[in-house]
Amino acid sequence: MGHHQLDKLDEQILKLIASNARIPFLEVARACNVSGAAIHQRIQKLTNLGILKGSEYVLDPEKIGYETCAYIGLYLKDPEQFDTVTKELTKIPEVVECHFTTGQYDMFIKIYARNNHHLLSIIHDKLQPLGLARTETLVSFHEAIKRQMPILDIEVDEED
Repeated sequence: MGHHQLDKLDEQILKLIASNARIPFLEVARACNVSGAAIHQRIQKLTNLGILKGSEYVLDPEKIGYETCAYIGLYLKDPEQFDTVTKELTKIPEVVECHFTTGQYDMFIKIYARNNHHLLSIIHDKLQPLGLARTETLVSFHEAIKRQMPILDIEVDEED
């Protein structure tokens, strides 16, 4: 999970493609004042390093019928069941994120449900049978901020 040193060109490329994943490489090249081949090579390097993890279309859950977003803290009966529970969570399509956390929860998940009744059904019929001691649910009324990790300007050490 090492930190990779990025130069100014890498930073500029990441800022451009993070704001628009569909931007043509030639447009990126023009904005960076380099060749299209250089952009292609840099993006390939950033992908190989794992800094870029591909591009994707993002569905709006509400527009396809999933009106309820919930975050659920999971308390496991047996803390040794992390791997088993995680494997079972991958089989529940409404679960879109899963995190191992510090604090009061063993795990924290994000799910989308069609409505509150569907949410209750997911908790009762799909989550509880996984060996949970209990759950704690927070319903999101509205997503106020969602963005990519910002690419902050590189600070140059005075020694350089």
